[in-house]
Amino acid sequence: MDLLEISKNNSKKQAPFYIKALSLFSVVRGYNILLIVIAQYLASIFIFSPEKSLRYVLLDINLYFIVLSTVCVIASGYIINNFYDAETDKINRPLKSKIDSIVDQKTKLTIYFLFNFIGVVIALLVSWRAALFFSVYIFLIWLYSHKLKKYPLTGLFSAAILALLPFFAIFVYYKNFSEIIFTHAAFLFFILLIRELIKDLEKIKGDFIHNYQTIPVKYGEYFTKILITLLTLLTLNPIYFLLRYPEIGGMKYFFYSSIVVLLVFVVVLWLSNSKRNYVLLHLILKLLIVAGVFSLAFIDYSIIIDKILLK
Repeated sequence: MDLLEISKNNSKKQAPFYIKALSLFSVVRGYNILLIVIAQYLASIFIFSPEKSLRYVLLDINLYFIVLSTVCVIASGYIINNFYDAETDKINRPLKSKIDSIVDQKTKLTIYFLFNFIGVVIALLVSWRAALFFSVYIFLIWLYSHKLKKYPLTGLFSAAILALLPFFAIFVYYKNFSEIIFTHAAFLFFILLIRELIKDLEKIKGDFIHNYQTIPVKYGEYFTKILITLLTLLTLNPIYFLLRYPEIGGMKYFFYSSIVVLLVFVVVLWLSNSKRNYVLLHLILKLLIVAGVFSLAFIDYSIIIDKILLK
């Protein structure tokens, strides 16, 4: 059965359950959530708790609850973002919009509140502080989706900060305040800022029609490209300092590759003038982030061996 055909006849005929499940998976961006879960565990193993055994981290019930709460809250965040962006997505992402619309808005909102409730309850099993953190996180995601994303600087910085907060929760849990963690965070923060600007360039048409005052809409594509270039150059700073840490081990090859990718990225950026080009650039950044996540496993070969041998 064709998804697009089902979405056109959604009001006339009830879609099968598996089609609705696929639509909901698209709405909550299950592939992104899976990547975040992998990133949280790899970061916990190789960055936040390098002295703890692999078994200890994997069987840590509190870490499991934090990750599970993150999954629920981020999934609900994608739902509320989809809810508020329904009209702009019809212009910016027509195919995805049709697939997402298979599940009606009332059902999406019901699942949104359910996921938020479950996320906070699970966090409460860790501590009241964890429950408070995720409650604030839920509010900030709603505020971003409803208001902040429509304005240039607040939309840009709040999106990047919200993407980092799931790792902040684990950072606080392990209470690891080493310099290498902050340097990693700086690198990821700059990459996320660049990605948000590319997404804004990609969605400029719909944002302009619906009066979303993003940086490309308000200041133009030329200024946005200058800003992206500047952020890319700033990204080279944390890479330089990370390469000076012997603890990064085999991950150094990822950072060397990142330098080349980012320089090529800037060249392609200045040659780009269409949505198709910006989608390609967005894909490059996604692949860079994915590569960065999995390269955490090679941060230090001795840590891998020690974690396997430790009881």
